[in-house]
Amino acid sequence: MAKLKLGNLYKTYYKNKEPIHAVSDLNIETTDGEFVALLGPSGCGKSTTLRMIAGLEDITSGDIWIGSRKINDLHPKDRNIGLAFENYAMYPPLSVYENISFNMRAKSVPKQKIKEEVEKISELLDIKDLLHVSPSALSGGQKQRVNIARALIRRPEVLLLDEPLSHLDGKVRQKMRTEIKHLHNEIECTTIIVTHDQLEAMALADRIAIIKDGVLQQFGTPLEVFNNPANEFVAGFIGEPPMNIFSVYTKMEDGKMYFTSKNEKLQFKVPDKYVEFVQEGREYHFGIRPTDIAVIVDELPCSIDTNVTVFENLGEECRIHIKIEEDNILSIVSEEIYSFDTGDPIKIKFDTDRIHIFDVETGERIENKKVTATLP
Repeated sequence: MAKLKLGNLYKTYYKNKEPIHAVSDLNIETTDGEFVALLGPSGCGKSTTLRMIAGLEDITSGDIWIGSRKINDLHPKDRNIGLAFENYAMYPPLSVYENISFNMRAKSVPKQKIKEEVEKISELLDIKDLLHVSPSALSGGQKQRVNIARALIRRPEVLLLDEPLSHLDGKVRQKMRTEIKHLHNEIECTTIIVTHDQLEAMALADRIAIIKDGVLQQFGTPLEVFNNPANEFVAGFIGEPPMNIFSVYTKMEDGKMYFTSKNEKLQFKVPDKYVEFVQEGREYHFGIRPTDIAVIVDELPCSIDTNVTVFENLGEECRIHIKIEEDNILSIVSEEIYSFDTGDPIKIKFDTDRIHIFDVETGERIENKKVTATLP
């Protein structure tokens, strides 16, 4: 295994002589044996980045290092990288054994050595009973195991996984996710996974690189990006259900600063930690996760006194949705099981330590600094 480093990496395409920046100034450095997820919406540049690492895409500028080797100009076969494709890409006429051993046979490795390596890898991935089966007889989960086995038999320094679970159904996907995490711990190989599924990234990765429009937004542990999102995009992308984000305005009342919605249906005191960083009469974007809102069932002080718009009982949790403006729905997730009907009165309280405030113009999270905000 070895650490992977991407330095000032760019990938630019041209359409009608106009540049399209698929990846812009990307800087990521892993540690030896780390599991890193490249996460973002479709078209954000994550797969392009993976293909540049693998040598399947040319680099416009920047450097890629594996350990002490700069691999910019190395042929894919010389990079010591294993790549498991999204669509399996197996050879249909060959058996599972022949698919896994194809690379070793192409290098004229002795048959006994090939047999030993295939048996080790197939046992690790629980496909030993499938070695003489045709790929057409395999399930989606089995095909993905063979796909990964074929990448691992190369004994790569870096393993690249390109959306490996995207074609699998729910239960198989969850099972394979657990198996991939276990496999990573067993082989101790630096692993990069590309995914648009934030739950997948949160469950698998030691650190997550969140990318938007080819630009790195944040690189941190799952807890770091969940609890301390760098900006509004990260806050809304990470979490299921996503973070509640809506516009609020500041006003003074009886010497205290309050946040209020445009229709003044919501009004609550600005948390102490933000008082010195917000300005009266300005607009901000307010964010709070659905799990950081509590339902108040007694006479304790509440943040909002309102009515239920939609109630969902999902068994292990319930979800309550409150309409605060025409285009804004506040979602609440609680492990306490309640029973509400549409229109029922409800009191809720925000966890003030878990509130996030974002700058309207830049989207950056306000943290120990004053930022520009726009007038309503």
